[in-house]
This record gives sequence, structure tokens and C-alpha cells, in this order.
Amino acid sequence: MRFGPYRNRHSKRLPQGRDVLLTLFFVGLVAAGASIVDHVNAPDPLIGPFRVVDGDTLAHGRERLRLVEIDAPELEQTCQDGDGREWRCGEAAREALRKFARQDGVQCQGRRRDRYQRLLVTCTVGAVSVNEVMVSSGMALASGGAYVAEESEARRARLGIWQGTFETPREWRRRMAQEREDDAAWPGLDHLWKRIW
Repeated sequence: MRFGPYRNRHSKRLPQGRDVLLTLFFVGLVAAGASIVDHVNAPDPLIGPFRVVDGDTLAHGRERLRLVEIDAPELEQTCQDGDGREWRCGEAAREALRKFARQDGVQCQGRRRDRYQRLLVTCTVGAVSVNEVMVSSGMALASGGAYVAEESEARRARLGIWQGTFETPREWRRRMAQEREDDAAWPGLDHLWKRIW
């Protein structure tokens, strides 16, 4: 029989459990600290007036703001109504956003930027989200997973661009870029056609 100091066969597990608890405590402490720093560094909201560039872009002084998670028709874009008539949906989207931008108390807040260095913002008038209303009124599409229910409701009610047919703003931009690229590749083609005909 072996004599010596008593050693519990489970004693090795205690330090491991304590280490796990300490690790979780420190992870929680770091997360709480990051949350406090993030809150302290939250930018102040930008207060209007804003200049409306198009249906999802504002300007505030020299700062360009892009309403996040929506995509409105481009300014030159046209859509078709329920009778197949063309209408200037890009201009209509800008006018819809302009109604909000003119109101007292409109403010926009964001912290991330897109590849064009525009500040990605959510704008509000009181408790009303401008981004959400642009989608729910049918003047913008939901983008990035937000406002999907609002888009479905606008489509069901055939509001705004949903009253007829349209290219998505993304498709329209892609087509315009391709046309510009084709024009650059064949710069004198229009002039040549005129001479032939």
C-alpha cells in the first residue's frame, strides 16, 4: 500500500474548469469594453437640410450619403406603368426622397462607407425610417436583406415602380456601363452609320 499526501482523482479537472470560467469572464469583459468604446465613438447624426442627388443619395455639405439597404432607380432611368407607358421613375424616386429631406427634424446616421467613400446612412424623421418608407412606397427596392416585407407589400399593392415593369437599378447600371464600354470601343461607329445612310 502506498502512503503519501491524499490526491483526489478529479483534482486535475478543477484548474481546467477554473481556466474556462476565467477565459469566459475576460471575453465578456473585452466585449463589454468594446461595446462601451463603440457607443462612445458613435458619430453624431447629421441634421438637415440635405440636398437630394437621386432616390437613394443625399449630400450634406461636402459629404455624400448613401441610404443603406435600399436601391432606388437611377436619375435617368425610366419604367413602364401598368398600361405600358414610359415614366421617369428615377426622377420620381428623387422627388419622393426630397419630400423627406425638406422636413424639419430629418437626420441621418452611419459609420461605414462604400467603395465610393459615401457614408452609408439610415435617415429618420422622428420615429419614421426614410429608408423603409422609400421601399414601402415602391420608390426603391430592398437591398441587403432589410425591408423585404415592405418591398413585398409594395409589390402586392402595385405601388411606385411595381405598378408596371422595370429594370432593377443594378441591371440598368450594368447595361449603361456596357453601352459606354461599347461606345468607347467603337468611337466613330455612329458617324460611320450616318455616312452610309
